Amino acid sequence: MTALLKVSKATDIGLVRRLNEDSILCTPQDVFVVADGMGGHVAGEIASHIFTGTVNKRLSAGEMVLNQDGLRKLVADGNEAILDSIKKYPERDGMGTTATMLHIEGKTAFWAHVGDSRLYLLRQGDIKQITNDHTYVAELVANGSISTAQAEEHPKRNMLVRAVGVDDTVEVDTGQIEIETGDIFLLCSDGLTNMVTLPAIQAVLETDGCDDKALSLMDVAKAGGGLDNISAIVVEYYEK
Repeated sequence: MTALLKVSKATDIGLVRRLNEDSILCTPQDVFVVADGMGGHVAGEIASHIFTGTVNKRLSAGEMVLNQDGLRKLVADGNEAILDSIKKYPERDGMGTTATMLHIEGKTAFWAHVGDSRLYLLRQGDIKQITNDHTYVAELVANGSISTAQAEEHPKRNMLVRAVGVDDTVEVDTGQIEIETGDIFLLCSDGLTNMVTLPAIQAVLETDGCDDKALSLMDVAKAGGGLDNISAIVVEYYEK
């Protein structure tokens, strides 16, 4: 039995922003990354590209075990690279990025996550968010201070409480999932999830004959307003 991955990827500036601060990466090692930069003007764009560039460089050098610890180390390396850039260019102080990563190895998916980009798994008609948002509002929902509905309208709903490139060390969520044939993973920035409902996202992922589901998600997000940069990587797992 042979395992196959079908991957589609897309990133778009959206309809409002002047810069695309998102950066995405798909590597020959089956590592997939979505990074959403923050810091305004050029700095956010730089932070996300430093992160994906660092990951790509480390992977190209080889000799990495890409389990949960390996992905956590990649995030730490990206964190260090962003901080080094800020030391060299002080005007970049305050920049940072989210980081959501997925690695497929055999029938196991390893993931790592910081920030409010997201990883979803669609399995047998059920879509589930794997990652937790590291935002002020998500913490309020978790401790029962506000409802999910109130969170969607909260003025601080996009305030991150954890990001890459902000502190000397970064806390990274990690995990692993045993894959089943037909599983579909989605990594995306909040420019998608803030514009498109989860049922609408699921409908695109379940569309038979769609050759580029990531691009289709871009189109749906822009049709919904396209208020932010939009990025998505769709990874479909099959066996035959």
